[in-house]
Amino acid sequence: MGRKILFITTDQQRYDALGCNGGSVARTPVIDGLAANGLNYHRAYNQNTVCMPARSTMITGQYVRSHGVVMNGIPLPTDGPDVAAALRDRAGYRTALIGKAHFEPSSAPDQSYFENRAAREETTGPHRGFERMELAAHTGRAGRSLYHYPKWLAENHPDQVDGFFEYVTEKKEISSRGGGDTGLAQLWHNPIPRELYHTDWVADRAIDWLDSLPEEDDWFLWMSFPDPHHPWDPPQSELHRCPWRDLDLPEFYPGSREKIVEILSGKPRHWLEWYEGKGQFNYEVPPLFRPHELTPDQVREVNAMVHVENELIDEACGKVLDRIGARGWAGDTDVFYTTDHGEMQGDMGFLFKGPYHVDSLMRVPMIWRPAPNAGVTPQNISEPVGHLDLAPTFCQIAGIDPDAGMEGAPLPPSANSGRERVLTEWDSNYLGNELRMRSIYRDGHVCTAYEKTNYYSGDEGELYDLNEDPLQWRNLWDDPAYAGLRSDLLADLHDNLPAPRDTPLKPVALV
Repeated sequence: MGRKILFITTDQQRYDALGCNGGSVARTPVIDGLAANGLNYHRAYNQNTVCMPARSTMITGQYVRSHGVVMNGIPLPTDGPDVAAALRDRAGYRTALIGKAHFEPSSAPDQSYFENRAAREETTGPHRGFERMELAAHTGRAGRSLYHYPKWLAENHPDQVDGFFEYVTEKKEISSRGGGDTGLAQLWHNPIPRELYHTDWVADRAIDWLDSLPEEDDWFLWMSFPDPHHPWDPPQSELHRCPWRDLDLPEFYPGSREKIVEILSGKPRHWLEWYEGKGQFNYEVPPLFRPHELTPDQVREVNAMVHVENELIDEACGKVLDRIGARGWAGDTDVFYTTDHGEMQGDMGFLFKGPYHVDSLMRVPMIWRPAPNAGVTPQNISEPVGHLDLAPTFCQIAGIDPDAGMEGAPLPPSANSGRERVLTEWDSNYLGNELRMRSIYRDGHVCTAYEKTNYYSGDEGELYDLNEDPLQWRNLWDDPAYAGLRSDLLADLHDNLPAPRDTPLKPVALV
């Protein structure tokens, strides 16, 4: 027997959501324990700040411009690297993905992709290197695609389906409606019993798959929780964990509208235009939501909901880890924990995500608890790493060479690795507003270049000194004192970006 791999992902979770990363509200003892007994990468960045590009990077080990999924709605090609297939075919691993996949667009009109049709056709794979896929997204309703979780809920607990928020973004009034106590868009009180909610369903289905395996098998399990992504509708019975009226406003919330406008006025113009409701720049937000209408109480309530969802995820992880221990696998199981991208949660006066290259969206939790029998010393690591480093690390654990097309490198097992930079990109054209952004994190600075499009001239950008300005409120792009640093970072950025695909891929749906 070799080493097993449990790969845990969440969706839209901030770096500071966890106690081990400075979070002080949600209780996350299980994940904090993984960090304390493993490697906690404090400067991990995604390669794109929305779901499909980020997840495609995780499975391929490639930059976004290489695998081609530069935005939501583009299905990941099947001719590139696939770490699950590599582990299965070249190392004999059993493979499964339980929860949210999102390598294929949910809203594809003809519902022709495996992820759209699998539950309807009562199949669980194989697909994309996984012998088994059981899929869930952000609701217990069928929505744009019937996944396995809403099918299971409708068949076994039909009275619970309508308790979920109706997450249908094609209907503006429905997808933008408010609930909870403060009327915030996509915030909802859900009467579903906690044990039927998708967080526990993902954990339960993961345990059932593990229990189906012989003791001697090596396995790779991607356990992918849909939370804390909006809509925010955890079981109402759990809201006592974090009463929103008792919650302080987060430090990253600027407070007054005047302060927010002051901060945004120093950034490229799409920041302020979205805040004031004068423009929209990505599909992945409720279409009628206007950030300038966000109230302090709504910031408190959405943060409380997110903290509740984070606690439920932590407890679900604990349940699966306990089962791994009961099967006798604890000593030779590597556990990884990350998310695809972050969430504003009031940062800059915003919610949701989009073309905003700041730490609330780019910086992600990344924890690797190596198998105890591997003998790796626990430590905190501050050198930059990225999602594209995950697939090569999985290959290294399995004792196989990474696919030739993988562009990342195995995660460093100790500090002082010599890692220097990590890159993040954005490409979109929504409602005629074309944005193309390239960012580098290096030496405590984030520098973002805006390419020439129909919206920007190509001279705009952002530069932040995270040591002096961790909230990224002061844009140093045009500060003469930082001109030399800006030039150096831009040269480093462009020297390390791989060439794009010869023919860009086109979206077939919106998300």
